[in-house]
Amino acid sequence: MKTINRKNFNVQLFYRRTALIAYDIIGVVAASFLAILFRYDFKINDVAPEFLTPIRNYLCINIVLTLVIFYLFRLYHSLWAFAGETELQNIVISCLLASVTTGIGVNLFKVSIKAVPDSYYFMYFFILLSVVFASRFSYRFLRSRKHKMQNKKNSISVMIIGAGEAGNTIIKEIVGSNYSTMVIRCIIDDDKDKWGRFIQGIKVVGGRDKIIESVDIYDVDEIFLAMPSASRTQIREILEICKETSCKLRSLPGIYQLVNGEVNVSKLRDVEVEDLLGREPIRVDLDSIAGYVQNKTVLVTGGGGSIGSELCRQIAQHQPRQLVIFDIYENNAYDIQQELKERYPRLDLVVLIGSVRNTNRINSVFEKYHPDIVYHAAAHKHVPLMEDSPNEAVKNNVFGTWKTAMAAAENNAKKFVMISTDKAVNPTNIMGASKRICEMIVQTFNRHYDTEFVAVRFGNVLGSNGSVIPLFKRQIEAGGPVTVTHPDIIRYFMTIPEAVSLVLQAGAYARGGEIFVLDMGEPVRILDLARNLIRLSGYKVDEDIKIEFTGLRPGEKLYEELLMEEEGLQNTENKLIHIGKPIEMDERQFFVWLKELEDASKGECNDIRPLIQRIVPTYHYTE
Repeated sequence: MKTINRKNFNVQLFYRRTALIAYDIIGVVAASFLAILFRYDFKINDVAPEFLTPIRNYLCINIVLTLVIFYLFRLYHSLWAFAGETELQNIVISCLLASVTTGIGVNLFKVSIKAVPDSYYFMYFFILLSVVFASRFSYRFLRSRKHKMQNKKNSISVMIIGAGEAGNTIIKEIVGSNYSTMVIRCIIDDDKDKWGRFIQGIKVVGGRDKIIESVDIYDVDEIFLAMPSASRTQIREILEICKETSCKLRSLPGIYQLVNGEVNVSKLRDVEVEDLLGREPIRVDLDSIAGYVQNKTVLVTGGGGSIGSELCRQIAQHQPRQLVIFDIYENNAYDIQQELKERYPRLDLVVLIGSVRNTNRINSVFEKYHPDIVYHAAAHKHVPLMEDSPNEAVKNNVFGTWKTAMAAAENNAKKFVMISTDKAVNPTNIMGASKRICEMIVQTFNRHYDTEFVAVRFGNVLGSNGSVIPLFKRQIEAGGPVTVTHPDIIRYFMTIPEAVSLVLQAGAYARGGEIFVLDMGEPVRILDLARNLIRLSGYKVDEDIKIEFTGLRPGEKLYEELLMEEEGLQNTENKLIHIGKPIEMDERQFFVWLKELEDASKGECNDIRPLIQRIVPTYHYTE
C-alpha cells in the first residue's frame, strides 16, 4: 500500500486547488440559474417551472462534468500568477465545452415538449466564462498591483525611442512585469502615422524633435533606444539629441535579436560611446577569408591579447585544420583556450606558452606545427610604459618580430601578417618607432623569401587593454574626475572585431610587401569622447563628473597619422582598405644598424633612441 510522502505534499497548493474547485462549483450553480433569470429580467415568478426543473435535476451531473473538463484543460494546474494567452485559450475552450454539455444535459432532463429558451445557453456560457476568468486572472491582477504599489516609490521613469516590434516587446515586458521598478512615460518615433496612438496604453508623443521637451514634461530618468535595425548614422543623430538631456541611455544590440526572438529587457545595454563614432561598421568579405583559412594550420602569436584572442575567435569560425595559440601570458592563453573549446569542440586547438624573443622556442614551434598562415600580434603596446623601458620594446617588438618572421620564412609559411599601428607613422614614441622598424623588417623579408609578408596598420581599438574607454568608465563609476591629457588631442577609433576583420581581409588580399591601411573616417576628439560618455552615463559634465587635464604623457602626440606622405596610396576591392607603397631603403645599411640596435638593447643601453632614429628618420623625440 502506498503512503503519502509528506515532504513532497504541498499544503498551500492543496488549499488553493480546493478553493478553486469550491469556487467553480459555486460558479456552475450561479451560472445555471442566473442564465435563466437574465432571460426574465430577474423576475423569478415569471420563470416557468418546466424550465427550472431540468436545470435543477441536471445540476449535480453538470457540476461533476464541468470539473472534469476543467481538470482536463489544466485549470487546476496552471500558475495563474503568470497566466498568459495559452491559459486564456484553455479557459474559453473549457467553458465552451462545458456549456455544450450543459445544453445537451438540460434537454435530456426536460419535463415537457417546451425546451429551455435558446438565449439560456449563450447566457450560461458568458456567465460561466466571466466567473472562471475572474477567479484565475483576478489573482494575477491583484498580485501585480501589490508588487507595483510596493515598487512605485522607487520607480524609474522611462522613455522608449522606437514604436516598432522591438519597442512593443520591451514595453510589454516592462508593463507586464510584477517586479519592474520602471514606469514607461512616453514613446518617441519619427513615423508621423504613429503619433498620438498608444502601445500597451503608452502614448507615442511625437518624433525626435520632442525628445528634450518630453524628458522635461514626463520627468524621464532613462531613455531606451529600441531601434535595432537603424543605421549607425541614424543612431548617432538621435544620441546627439539624447546626450543633451541628463538621462541614462540604454540600447538594443542589433536586429538579429528580433530574428531570434530574443528581444527583452535583459538584452538592453548601456549605450556605448562607439555608437557616436558616426560611421557604419566595417563589412568584410567572409567568403574570401574562409577560402584561405579553411583547412590551413594557423599560428597566432600574442593569441591571448585583445586583438590576438579576437583573431582566434574569427579564425575558429572558418574551419582551420589546426589553430595554434602562442602567448607569454598564461592567464590570457587559458581564458581563450577554454572559450574556444566550449564554442568549437571539434576544433584542433593547440595552446602554447612561450616568448617570441626566445629563438629556440619559436623555432621549435614552427618546426613541429609548420603553420601555413602566421598572425603576429605579440608586442608591447603601452606607450608610457615603453617610454620608461625602451630596451624592452626593442627586444620584444623589433627582434621578436625578426625571430618570428625568420622562423616563418625558414619553415615555408605561406603568409605572415604583422599587426602594426598608426603610431608607426612619424612616430614620437618608442612603441611607434619600434613598430615602424617591424614594418621595415616585414617588407625586407618579403623581398628575400617565398613567404608573403604583409603588415596591417590601424588606429586605437575600443575596449582593448589600455584603451581610454575602460579607463573613463572606471573613473565615472568612481565618481570622477575623468582625466584627459589635452583638450585638443584626437585619435582614430575602431572596434576589436573591425580591426580583426581588417587583419583577416589583408591576409586574403596579400601578395607580399604591402602595408594595409584602414580608412577609419574622421578622427575623434578625446575630450568629446569623455563628455559624451559622461552624458550617456546619466551625469552632467563638470557638475556631477568633472574633467581634468593632465598634460601629454611622454611620447604622446596630439594626433596620429595612418599613412606616411611618401608611401602613396592604392585602393583594394574593399573601399575602406588601402595599401601603402613600400618605401625604398638601403637594406645592407638597415641590417648593419639592426645588429647595432640588437647589441645595444641587450647591453641595456642608457639611451637607445638615437640608434632608433638613425633607422627611422621620421622618429622625433624630446630630450
